[in-house]
Amino acid sequence: MNERETAQAIADRAAEWVARVDRAAGDAVVQAKLEAWLGDDVRRRGAYFRAQAAWAMLDRASVLRAGQGYEPEEAPERSARLTRRRMLWGGGAMAAGVAISITGFDLLSSSDQRIETALGEIRRVPLHDGSFAAVNTETTLDVTLKPKVRRVALARGEAWFQVAKDRARPFIVESGDVRVRAVGTAFAVRRTENGVDVQVTEGVVEVWRTGDEANARRVAAGARTFVGNAAAPVLAPAVVSASAEIDRALSWRSGQLVFDGDTVAEAAAEFNRYNQIKIEIADPTLGQEKMIGRFRTNEPDAFVRAAATLLDAHAEARADRIILSRH
Repeated sequence: MNERETAQAIADRAAEWVARVDRAAGDAVVQAKLEAWLGDDVRRRGAYFRAQAAWAMLDRASVLRAGQGYEPEEAPERSARLTRRRMLWGGGAMAAGVAISITGFDLLSSSDQRIETALGEIRRVPLHDGSFAAVNTETTLDVTLKPKVRRVALARGEAWFQVAKDRARPFIVESGDVRVRAVGTAFAVRRTENGVDVQVTEGVVEVWRTGDEANARRVAAGARTFVGNAAAPVLAPAVVSASAEIDRALSWRSGQLVFDGDTVAEAAAEFNRYNQIKIEIADPTLGQEKMIGRFRTNEPDAFVRAAATLLDAHAEARADRIILSRH
């Protein structure tokens, strides 16, 4: 990583890359060069996401303008491309301004940002420090960026963070009385009714409970730990997981649920996190059967059909639920 490269320089370069990719229209060589540039510094990925969002907004603005009766002097497509390119290449200022409006907070007056997702919604949100958050269903995050610390309060739900490296400002996720601290790494935090689950995909984080900092636990990439709630204050030892298991646990980031030996009841509970129509298991023994498969988070009916076929069961669809039972 080039630590001497300023945030503004990264933003400018990211804007240029967005315009270049737009012109290249799927050119594999350009895409490979982009990936190489993104991989050299974690801050660049966040800047690129913001520039992409700005590009999309500018494109939408040009469509709205045409719809309001304005006639461009040039062909619509070429005019839109040129307009966006000029705005993005103009020092990156326009790109940054539009991206700020998209993410919902104005850095000129505030360093706070609230991110909320509804039932079944999964959002991918770039943070202004160059970090990136994938936010799962029914999640509430409050992001506060200060000169000496970056804080994210996870009130409910689950999120995965790709943290921009900044040694002067640790990145701390707070969930109840549990704290997870990183500098430049990637990890997921999920708040449940029983406690907080932490899974690390890159680097190392520290996990502790407020008031018990002396017993903070370090969790490295490929491992996870669980901190019980106040009723069961347990800081479980970090458990190393296979990379495939980590990918499976975080498959929701791409809108999928992957099961490999999970019980039908466990799979149904996962689907119920994302959908208004709930899966109900009528027979407890059926709920203990094991499942293997990959499904979209918004397709509980596909899961039930597969389970019914594989387990010789019966599926009954009602207005608000799907009941899975033995014949």
